[in-house]
Amino acid sequence: MDLYLGFVILEGLLALAVVGTNLLVCATICLHRELRSVTNCLVACLALADLGVGALAIPFSVVLSLELTLCFHTCLFLACFPLVTTQFSILLLLLIALNAHLKIRLPSSYAMHVRKGRVLGAVGLCWLLSLLIGLSPMMGWNSLGHYVAGNRTLAAGLAAERAAVVLIARDQPYGGFLSKVYPGTRGAPRYNQLHDDHLGHCSFTSVFAPDYLVYFIFFACTLLPLGALLGIYADLFRLVRGHFLAQPLWAAKRGELPMARALLLLFGSFCVCWIPLHVIYCVRLLCPGCWSYAALDRLAVLLSHLNSLANPLVYAMRKKDFGRALRAVCLRYVLRCPRAKVHPQGLSGRR
Repeated sequence: MDLYLGFVILEGLLALAVVGTNLLVCATICLHRELRSVTNCLVACLALADLGVGALAIPFSVVLSLELTLCFHTCLFLACFPLVTTQFSILLLLLIALNAHLKIRLPSSYAMHVRKGRVLGAVGLCWLLSLLIGLSPMMGWNSLGHYVAGNRTLAAGLAAERAAVVLIARDQPYGGFLSKVYPGTRGAPRYNQLHDDHLGHCSFTSVFAPDYLVYFIFFACTLLPLGALLGIYADLFRLVRGHFLAQPLWAAKRGELPMARALLLLFGSFCVCWIPLHVIYCVRLLCPGCWSYAALDRLAVLLSHLNSLANPLVYAMRKKDFGRALRAVCLRYVLRCPRAKVHPQGLSGRR
């Protein structure tokens, strides 16, 4: 119980930190016109996804950890929403990497290829794919049969418990009073309704098929995009080292290398935060009886949610102009420091 209470408190604090930090990132980009580059706008979209994690996905995770008795489709939606935001973050990181790659590979024609309408269309496509991938269990790829089987066990246990109450009441001289207090002890239709409504113990693993989490979500929708990301960054740094260092125009593009390093750190933080949870799912699928560490499960969930806090911090630390703007907005609007400048002329960093 103490372990679970600590988990809930940490999740609550993390949710507040995620919401506050990502709101600050979005406000900084809105208030500073000179920061509204394509890359920063994509980072703002990533912050919106992380904002959804802090505002909804983390509370949903806490509800799932309670293992409440819920309707199957309600439980399924609570479990699917974090998959949508996670998949959007992966696809958006891939889009940011492609943008950085085009900016370095095609510096002269970058503005012609990358336009606002195309970027908005690509972000919309990422959202659409994320919804299709994350909500696919609601279309049929789920563990409804397992959930219903658990529901039957739950109903049988409740029926046995109620029957025991009836036997005790009959043996007592005041059994008539208890029969008025517990009018449902004789009602078998209540258990049939429990079965018909598909109620059961709601948790993240009770509604998903193990092969969906491992083969589809991890192998196909996580490892493949992350492998493509790694290939893009490898080619990007190869171009920087082998080609641009020999060009006289490299001084004009010198700022792109720190940007690429910041995006590579975002990629690394995502891997560190999410891979442990997926490894646990793999172990549960391949060896169902080998894993029974509830504390490590909750630690892996906390680590995955920590990624939504790490994204804006990593970007602010690696991008000096963005970090200065972020501090200025924090001082002016959060700490109410009147001397902090929020306008473009208050920044000494360059775009």
